[in-house]
Order: sequence, then structure tokens, then C-alpha cells
Amino acid sequence: MTTLFLAAELTAYRQVPTSADAYDLAHELTLDALQGEVGDRITEPPQPGIKSLALAVAARILTNPSGVRSESAGGMAVTYADAQTGVILTDDERRRLRRSVGLASGAGMLNIAPDDCTPVVRVWRAL
Repeated sequence: MTTLFLAAELTAYRQVPTSADAYDLAHELTLDALQGEVGDRITEPPQPGIKSLALAVAARILTNPSGVRSESAGGMAVTYADAQTGVILTDDERRRLRRSVGLASGAGMLNIAPDDCTPVVRVWRAL
């Protein structure tokens, strides 16, 4: 199993003591979420950029397990990040993760021309 971060690193990042069970769960859920996006492209040790991303996701798992985006006291309103449950990566986190493992992050890298496509050159003569 790939080690994204150590328990001591998660504790230092959060500035809150982290139990072994909480670390194990956060690490496993974070690894599952990252591998769900990029498969087995994460190396051991992880590529540059993966650890900071993984620590941020793991801290969010432990700090905000319900995915609450905002709360209000007057009227008791609670807004969730989205209707899905589980570990959700933000669009920015997905881009950073894909870039870290060497995957294209957008359509700008997409070549849709056929391989046998040759340019057609036309010469116009003035009359």
C-alpha cells in the first residue's frame, strides 16, 4: 500500500492529536479517493505535490466529515458541499492531482485530428 503521509505529519498539519484509528481511516479514504481519480499512477514515494494534497484531503475528512459548506444560527440553515456522500475532491484538487501524476488536465492537450491528416495547400492566382 502506498504511504501518502505519516500519522505525525497529519497531526502536525491539523495541530490536533490524531488517534491511530483516525489516521488509518483518513489515510485509507484519502488513498481511495486519489486512486479513484488517477488509478495506480501514484508512485512510492508519491510524486511531488501529492503529499500536500493528500494531507489537505485527510484533514478535511477528520475536521468536516459531513461535508458542511456553511452554517447559520438564525433559522438553523446548513448547506452541504453537494448531495453525494463520502470523500469528494474539489475541481482544483483534481487538477493538481492529475498534473502531479503526469495526466493532461484539460482539452488544450487533446489532438482530435486523424493521424493521416495532411494539410491542403491551395494557391490562388490573381486574374
